Amino acid sequence: MVRKLLFYLCFLLVQGAFSQVTFIINNLPDSTPKNASIFISGDFEGWTGGQEKYKLEKRDRNYSITIPKQVESIQFKFTQGSWDLVEVDENDNPIANRTYTFNDKIKTVIINITKWSVKKVATSTASKNISILSEGFFIPQLNRTRKIWLYLPPDYKTSTKKYPVIYMHDGQNLFDGANSFSGEWQVDETLDKLFEENGFGAIVIGIDNGGVKRLDEYSPWVNEKYGGGEGEAYTQFIVETLKPYVDKNYRTKSNKENTAIIGSSMGGLISFYAILKNPTVFGMGGVLSPSFWFSDESFEFAKINGNLNTTKIYFLAGAKEGGNTTFNEISHTAKDLYKMDDLLKSQGFNIKNTSIKIIPEGEHNEKLWRKNLEETLLWLFKK
Repeated sequence: MVRKLLFYLCFLLVQGAFSQVTFIINNLPDSTPKNASIFISGDFEGWTGGQEKYKLEKRDRNYSITIPKQVESIQFKFTQGSWDLVEVDENDNPIANRTYTFNDKIKTVIINITKWSVKKVATSTASKNISILSEGFFIPQLNRTRKIWLYLPPDYKTSTKKYPVIYMHDGQNLFDGANSFSGEWQVDETLDKLFEENGFGAIVIGIDNGGVKRLDEYSPWVNEKYGGGEGEAYTQFIVETLKPYVDKNYRTKSNKENTAIIGSSMGGLISFYAILKNPTVFGMGGVLSPSFWFSDESFEFAKINGNLNTTKIYFLAGAKEGGNTTFNEISHTAKDLYKMDDLLKSQGFNIKNTSIKIIPEGEHNEKLWRKNLEETLLWLFKK
């Protein structure tokens, strides 16, 4: 016990001058390997499951890490390097996200981990119409690579038809529950259903988010708390690199009347930007729970670029957004959405080409977007 207390005191003397919060794991499950690597993963680093930058320092059986203040509060969990080996409760059930709110004082938080999950082989929920276009599609505009998903209509291989194309963000959450951290949209099941019921078919290109780069890539504007600034380059990648590749290699209807872009949250923000920035490329878009709060420049941008007559936008938000996220600004999503819709119409945006829907019980999650995807698609593609 004395040795452990001395460790805590020494650690604080060394780290205290420049740290904001230090997490020290006091108790580990007996099943923890002797030389285990333990990581902290959360919303501040993209929920990656574990990256080297956030690996805890080990001294004897003690693990610790100091996190500088980045935002007002963070959500997080501890893992052994992946979500297959994440902390759980004594009954092997997922625990709620841990939270920490920063203040001006240097803090130390003692953590007890009850149990680690048992690594399981996740069962894929993707339909047979899903494939991987590329595990590492090069993004020359950002000098990095990204996994790209491909959905083809059920009759693609048995017909010679051309199809509209939908570009979507956060590809990890679109098709396969085995790859999703917080639930999937069931895009493939929804489109399979629409094809079966009324023959509607579309190609979907799902672009994985960049993890820690997600906030940077999904906003062309910088937020001093959260980042941003790479959204223009990311949009150029879709327009100048990815779309030409898709149109060349698949039977697409490449005109703007048959090209949509859809996303939620920060993906909704970058979809909105892409629509207004490239109205000759994207004729329509689904802007779901958009993060207009991220930058007031989104409203200024709409004032300059909002006078569009043939572009269609479907707006969606939940009235209870903000209750399950550390980004407190999300609670203003519905209000900001109405504000943006009014602004567009004041700039001459065709009033017949916007639809706005607020779900009274809707929260900021995949459930909201999944349940409203079919209506979004039907409204955007109605003739």
